[in-house]
Amino acid sequence: MPKIIILRGNSGSGKTTIAKELQKNLERKTMLISQDTVRREMLNVKGDKQKIVKELLLNLILFGKNNCDIVILEGILNSKKYIKLFKRIKEEFKDNIFAYYFDIPFEETLNRHSKRACAKEFGKEKMKEWWLEKDFMKIIPEKLLGKELTIEEIVSSIINDIKNSVEEK
Repeated sequence: MPKIIILRGNSGSGKTTIAKELQKNLERKTMLISQDTVRREMLNVKGDKQKIVKELLLNLILFGKNNCDIVILEGILNSKKYIKLFKRIKEEFKDNIFAYYFDIPFEETLNRHSKRACAKEFGKEKMKEWWLEKDFMKIIPEKLLGKELTIEEIVSSIINDIKNSVEEK
């Protein structure tokens, strides 16, 4: 049964970094879907055109489910705006969902953002505008990832969660 890893959190929290590391460390048939890539690069739309983004995300997730062992979905993915997508993911993947929320303080996301390539594209004001405090999903349980965890610790923990779930079944 295919699995999905969901990585959510505010801008600058580390989602994309972890997603890319997971893809490198997991099996070959791992598909990475980035909300930003879909929205900004594939569709070239702003925040007011979310319907088309949600549709493409779902189509990509379903493609991944049918053709890959693991799908990684990462993005801010506002819990209220994306509730229908999360419900569909729950229907499609059942107990094969591994969801994580980057519970990182705003100041730490600013620090992390300053080291990113896109740091010149937007700054503190935009990040504050997008900020969602403790935007936990109600429909799918999420493990919280704090600022004290290293990239290696997070990746290792997620891979262990997946391995342990396989052993339990």
